[in-house]
Amino acid sequence: MTGPTTGPVTGKLILALPSKGRLMEQCSAALARAGLTIARTGAARGYKAEIEGFPAIEVNLVSSSEIAQLLKTGKAHLGVTGEDLIRETMADADDRVRFVAPLGFGLADVVVAVPACWLDVRRMADLEQMSVAFRRVHGRRVRVATKYTGLTRRFFSQVGVTGYRIVESLGATEGTPAAGLAELIVDITTSGATLEANGLRVLDDGVILKSQANLIASKAAAWTPEIAALEAQIAARFRPA
Repeated sequence: MTGPTTGPVTGKLILALPSKGRLMEQCSAALARAGLTIARTGAARGYKAEIEGFPAIEVNLVSSSEIAQLLKTGKAHLGVTGEDLIRETMADADDRVRFVAPLGFGLADVVVAVPACWLDVRRMADLEQMSVAFRRVHGRRVRVATKYTGLTRRFFSQVGVTGYRIVESLGATEGTPAAGLAELIVDITTSGATLEANGLRVLDDGVILKSQANLIASKAAAWTPEIAALEAQIAARFRPA
């Protein structure tokens, strides 16, 4: 694999992994199942690590959102993060990165959810019709609370929904309709239980993305033949036997 040489030229493959929390634990377990054991180097709470038996791999432990940025800019060759963060960060994700392997954890759907009492709004087309009436009655557009502003705008444009405005969510997005801060939301869900507990339901065609953690390669990194060969060795460990 080759690409523009905008990333660091260190002679090592730069691998960015989650630095903390459940995602870090799940990532370490997934890599261990593939025979890749992560060990921190230096201080116990430091942000550098290595993979046992692979001295030519430099592991950087950073936040999931930072991993998406490192892959986008080519400052990491490989990273593990959610597809939702990649596609939120990059409108042209398929041109910038390559999805090497799904890892089977961090599963979540990015969805459009409306108040359960909106009985006549079952699909995105219904939402567009409702938004026209809403603006006529209230003198403003319906508000959509979300942390996924890029995914929301692109999806709503694709399905022809225009009568809305985005309210960026800084806290618990599912609580914004009940608090009067928005009429509907775009958020991630696993079981749907939290949405239901907050009086919300997903539109029938309102699943924007079915996401999970992936091993992802940056097309913008500085790929030498040696680094590309090492990446191929790593990728092979995630292919079914």
